[in-house]
Amino acid sequence: MEDKTEVQAQMLFNRLQKRFRHLKKWARRRKIGAFRLYDRDIPEIPLVLDFYGDCSRTGEAALAGALYKRPYEKDKSEEEAWLSVMTQSASSALGIKPCSIFLKYRQRQRGLNQYEKTGETRYVKIVSEGDLIFKVNLSDYLDTGLFPDRRLLRRMVLRETEGKKVLNLFSYTGSFSVYAAAGGAASVDSVDLSNTYLNWAKDNFSLNGFSAEFPVISHKGAQARNCDLMSCSYMLIRADAAEFIRNAINKRKSWDIIILDPPAFSNSKKMAGNFDLKRDLAGFLEKCIKTLAPGGKLFLSLNTRGFSPGNFNCNNVRVTNLDKEIIDEDFLGKKTPQGFLLTKLL
Repeated sequence: MEDKTEVQAQMLFNRLQKRFRHLKKWARRRKIGAFRLYDRDIPEIPLVLDFYGDCSRTGEAALAGALYKRPYEKDKSEEEAWLSVMTQSASSALGIKPCSIFLKYRQRQRGLNQYEKTGETRYVKIVSEGDLIFKVNLSDYLDTGLFPDRRLLRRMVLRETEGKKVLNLFSYTGSFSVYAAAGGAASVDSVDLSNTYLNWAKDNFSLNGFSAEFPVISHKGAQARNCDLMSCSYMLIRADAAEFIRNAINKRKSWDIIILDPPAFSNSKKMAGNFDLKRDLAGFLEKCIKTLAPGGKLFLSLNTRGFSPGNFNCNNVRVTNLDKEIIDEDFLGKKTPQGFLLTKLL
């Protein structure tokens, strides 16, 4: 067993060096500080690893990722020993200190929000993505706050938002919202149920020279824009996305651009129920379409397979598959989220 692990460690070492040589010049040229380095390239080594550089150019690089659930049971102590050897191999291959490599366990857990906190280490970095920068936390969550596989979809949003009213549902840490602001959006409403992620989004806006604010609560308890603030174009709204859309329909509100990148499953005491992507997507999309202005566009990112235009009934919508347009260099040949553009016809 020890010999087998050592062989795998050498295989990982060789693969990481080869991939990093291939990607580092591309990443530097595109000013990309976070990119996918390894994703189960070798079946016997079921890891996903993302590289994180540092905007300051003086800080150290880091690695964050996870061990996918194996198709068989493995003793916990044996697995931890294996992970330790793989961590040392990655450290040697890339010149990254072991203390700057963060590996977690990735597996589907029904009933849990995918953004559950896992620690309190707070290993935070600022990474670049083109002309924008974002805060990532490599240690305390399964996901770090910036999904590299949505990079080209974010750039697509940027090109469409000039002068538009934008709504970002399940906004997470606000990367799509920041791109919309950078694209010249007239307004951006970012909706998420987590104060933690909304505050994280506020930091990301600030890092890029934008000021985002929470709505002022009126004396009747309703949320309202504070129009005395110069920053009222970029709002951070704490709400259940499904409830927010229902209220928007009742109030006849509309947006020119909607961004929808939902989790596979979301459950919180703050929600009336829960959100299950496979169960609820079709009905939720139909409601979102009602809040799109004529000619408006909905960018849909799905970290699941099986969606097709026939999954929901909206006769006045044109659906375009974006999958081939949103696969960047570091994801060639990899499994990536689906991407769709839904355009509301005039």
